[in-house]
Amino acid sequence: MTELILFGTFFILVLFNMPIAFSLGLAGLVILFLDRGFAALELIPSIMYASISSFTLLAIPFFVLAGVIMEYAGISKRLIDFANVCVSHRKNGIAIVTIMTALFFAAISGSGPATVAAIGGILIPALVKNGYPKPTAAALVASSGSIGIIIPPSIAFIIFAVIASDTVPITISRMFIAGIIPGLLLGLALLITCYIFMRKRQGSLAEAAASLEGEGVSSHTSSTRPPFKTLIKSFYGALWGLLIPVIILGGIYGGIFTPTEAAVVAVFYALFVGLVIYKELNLRLLPKILIDAGVQTAIIMIIVGAASFLSYIITTQRMAQNISDIMLSISDSKIIILLLVTLILLIVGAFIDAISALYLFVPIFLPIMLEIGVDPTTFGVFMIVNLAIGLFTPPVGLNLYVACGISDLSLRQVTTGIFPFLIASIVVLLLLTFVPALSNWLPNLLNM
Repeated sequence: MTELILFGTFFILVLFNMPIAFSLGLAGLVILFLDRGFAALELIPSIMYASISSFTLLAIPFFVLAGVIMEYAGISKRLIDFANVCVSHRKNGIAIVTIMTALFFAAISGSGPATVAAIGGILIPALVKNGYPKPTAAALVASSGSIGIIIPPSIAFIIFAVIASDTVPITISRMFIAGIIPGLLLGLALLITCYIFMRKRQGSLAEAAASLEGEGVSSHTSSTRPPFKTLIKSFYGALWGLLIPVIILGGIYGGIFTPTEAAVVAVFYALFVGLVIYKELNLRLLPKILIDAGVQTAIIMIIVGAASFLSYIITTQRMAQNISDIMLSISDSKIIILLLVTLILLIVGAFIDAISALYLFVPIFLPIMLEIGVDPTTFGVFMIVNLAIGLFTPPVGLNLYVACGISDLSLRQVTTGIFPFLIASIVVLLLLTFVPALSNWLPNLLNM
């Protein structure tokens, strides 16, 4: 009954459009009030403060700030330029540019919505000018942006490692490395989908060049491979952005700094690139950058605090153990339990954000996964990929709403173009779920 009251209250509040942080907090408050009365009010501030004052979670505001600085520094435009020069001579080149740029920027932002916002303003108009229906263009950018929480540095992997470390020894560094192959696989799946479902799209390379140049991105207009000099020039322009994940992951793997310290390094590196190398930043922009990063961080940390309060309720009320016993009583088949967990996460991801879902379900599902012999790294990866798919799954996928705002379309219109990419992503999800080596091979190779 307690579980029904908790989750029933939460989902009712979500369906009535209550902000997710308030839905989480109020649902937990209802249970705590029934258990302790008004004394429950004294516990909430201490629980929330303890959850967000972790040194490890300091990585989040710094990675957010680094992503905002890089957006203002013009890095996304240069990444698009480099991707365009690499593949503009190919059929459906502009669609390939979109996916490649999403992969590049995902390795910078750590956030799905941030990736969509950074590349969508340029690439959605460019796709439309090349004859792609606007709903398809917005859907492609929204689905590509979901890679942002899979490719390291990923805010979602930071949250997962923090929560899971209470149960099993697992590090942010291992989760970061484990996300590389799954992120590339998802990008490849989206690329194949573009070729299958857009193969009749001939596309005018001249139109592609003109549309990108209209957005301030240089372009190669020939149907042949670009001259080597042009490729080198665009590579050099994007090099400072491409070096960011190398510095972050290389520093973490080399033991030079922790993931939290890597986030600070990323901030100073981004400032150096924007002020000294590209010179698109100036000191007058810094207050606006700090405000934007502060707002994004505040939203994330309020959700973290409220979600951790609900996670505390789930743990202290032994709900996790009760739900675990129920699920294990349904079947002792590893495959069936994995499919059931995957289905639950796909549904949940369509309604709530990844951070909230992690705090809600990692304490519940991780013991089940350990019980049936699933490696925690594998579980972390397929859970994050599940929630990444939720970012572009209606009705509450955050990437969809960002894409809607950029494309000036309704959610229903964008949804019409999303299903091919959704199917391709689910295929990748099933591969990651049932082939653990895809998640574990690289971190094991690097002895993480």
